Amino acid sequence: MVAFGGAFGLAGVIVPNSLVDAWAEESETNSHGVGQSEAEQGVVGHVLNGLSLSADGYVLSPLDSPRAVGVLGEITFQVLDELGEPVTEFTTAHGEDLHLIVVRTDGAQFHHVHPELTESTGIWSAPWAWGEAGTYRVYADFTPTTEGASSITLTRTVEVAGDFAPVEKTVRQTTEVDGFTVALHGDLVAGSSNQLTISITRDGEPVRTLEPYLGAFGHLVALREGDLAYLHVHAEGEDPTVGATAGPDIAFAAEAPTAGRYLLYLDFQVDGEVHTAEFILDATHGDGTQGNDESHSGGH
Repeated sequence: MVAFGGAFGLAGVIVPNSLVDAWAEESETNSHGVGQSEAEQGVVGHVLNGLSLSADGYVLSPLDSPRAVGVLGEITFQVLDELGEPVTEFTTAHGEDLHLIVVRTDGAQFHHVHPELTESTGIWSAPWAWGEAGTYRVYADFTPTTEGASSITLTRTVEVAGDFAPVEKTVRQTTEVDGFTVALHGDLVAGSSNQLTISITRDGEPVRTLEPYLGAFGHLVALREGDLAYLHVHAEGEDPTVGATAGPDIAFAAEAPTAGRYLLYLDFQVDGEVHTAEFILDATHGDGTQGNDESHSGGH
C-alpha cells in the first residue's frame, strides 16, 4: 500500500507560498519535476502532483464533454506521447489502467470514475453529465508501462456554463453519506508524519463489513486548497484478500507538505456499493499556527 505521507511529504520542510506558486506557473511543470531546476527539486524532495497537463513526455489532450448542465453524453480524451501519438498501453494500478478524478474548483461535485479505452484510437470515454455549472479540474492518473515507472497525474480545466455560487469550505471532520456517519480523527502538521483514522458507523453501530475497493478497504484522494495539487492514496496495511471485510476504522499515515487547508475524499464500499465521504482539514505549522490568510479563503 502507499501511505499518505509516503507520497505527500516534502522532506520535513515547510515550503514558502511564493515558491509553490512559482512551480505551478512554470510552463510544462508537473509532479515529476519537469522544467524544474536541481535546486528547486532538492528543496522540495517530492514535487506535488496534478499541476500540469504534461509530464515525463506525456500530455493530456483537450477533453470533449457535454456542453450544458444536465445533458447526458460522454467525456472523452487521450493521453499522448512526446510525438503526439495516442498511448494505448498502461500498467494496471489499484485495479485500473487509469483513474479519472473530476472536481469543481471549490471542492464540490467530486467524481472518481474509470473510463474505458478504445485501443485502436487511444480514446478514453465514460458516460457523463454535469450536475452544476462552474470550473472543473479533471485529473487523469495512470502509470506508464516502462519498467520502474511511477504514476503520473495530468490535469486540465473544463468550463461548464451557467449560474455558479461557490460553496463555503469550512473545516469538516464528520460527515453523513447514504446513511453512514464517517468521522475523521487526527491532525495534519506540515512537515511531520501523523496518523489519521477514519471511522464508519451506521445507525450508531460500527460498520465492520467494509469491502475491498480498488485493492484496499479505503481509497483516499486529497487536494490542497488554492492550487488543487493532487494526491491519490490508499489505506495502510496489507492488500486485502478476496472476500475479506474490515472496519470500522481505516488508518492513514498523513504528512502535509505545507500548512493550509486540504480537501479529502474517501471512497469506501459496503454491500457492493461505493460511497464517498468528504472532509475538510487544516494542516498547521509545527508551532500550531494555521499559516497565512490565503490558506483560509473559504472561511471558518
